Amino acid sequence: MKSKTVKTIAATSLLMLVVAGLALAQRNRPATKSVASPSLAASLPPSDAVALVNVSRVLNEAMPKLLADNPTKLAEVNAELDKFKTQTGLDPRSFEQVALGFSYQYPRPGYTKVSTIALARGKFNAAAMVAAGRLAADGDYSEEKYQGKTIYVFSFNRQIKMLGLWYVKIGELAVTALDGNNLALGDRTAVRGAIDAVRTKKYANPNLLALASRDPDAIVGFGGNISPALLDNLNLGNATIARELTAVRQVYGTLGMTTTDLELMLTAKTVDNESAKNLSDSLEGLKMLGTFALGRMQGAKGVLARSAVDNLKVTIAGNELQVRTAVGQSQVSPLMRGN
Repeated sequence: MKSKTVKTIAATSLLMLVVAGLALAQRNRPATKSVASPSLAASLPPSDAVALVNVSRVLNEAMPKLLADNPTKLAEVNAELDKFKTQTGLDPRSFEQVALGFSYQYPRPGYTKVSTIALARGKFNAAAMVAAGRLAADGDYSEEKYQGKTIYVFSFNRQIKMLGLWYVKIGELAVTALDGNNLALGDRTAVRGAIDAVRTKKYANPNLLALASRDPDAIVGFGGNISPALLDNLNLGNATIARELTAVRQVYGTLGMTTTDLELMLTAKTVDNESAKNLSDSLEGLKMLGTFALGRMQGAKGVLARSAVDNLKVTIAGNELQVRTAVGQSQVSPLMRGN
């Protein structure tokens, strides 16, 4: 994967986090105290990064709320959800929680291969859900046995509109029922790893899961390791920031909501206190430069970007650099409506 593609994945991941957070717009903090149950997330195979997402509120609350004044667009999203169910046999509306694991390989310089697995829990019978997928595939799938489980590998090789919002190219998708209402979806290796985690109860990501779940009130929590190889493959366009990011070893953060705002927190753990201070100084400088550059952006995107920069706060505590920002729901809604 080239650096441009890696940045595209990063932007798409951020969009997913933003969409998930919108689910609690105009509400107080949720009563539930975790974004995914520990047993679900703990079953992720060894990963370089993890994310825990509350999906049910995205589909059941966020979409109807944000698109309430655009019934045509809301109908389009619902139609795409129905189409996704028809194409895959998987009903997104029945998903409640999703735990994501990302693993990186570097087969050659400048190329990063990303392996992703999703563990989904919801109001469904996992075996019946897989059976529906087999019917939807109309025979275009294969089966393999692993540790007493059956893994079904579906061949799609086409674009599918995820959650009715954005297109994702899906080639092969391996799926298995981990137990009554838990599904594992990803490539074959990752799905086998999830089966191993459940079978042996030797969970692989305790440190990352601790980072991703530090805020029990978060709608989305994430944590990841940053390797030199990953940074080498990213073209950040700023030599100073690129140099100082080499001192970052881990990142974690949350997406949350107040009654009016979407809040994002990102923390970088560096090798020492001095590295965190240097990175903080550089980010403050970029914030000032960004304020001038964003003045030329027009429309809803410009309003949202300027608000995010204006509300940006950078703090340091020891070897950790923390960045916080907030934008209003009213500033995000036009983008969701396609205005």
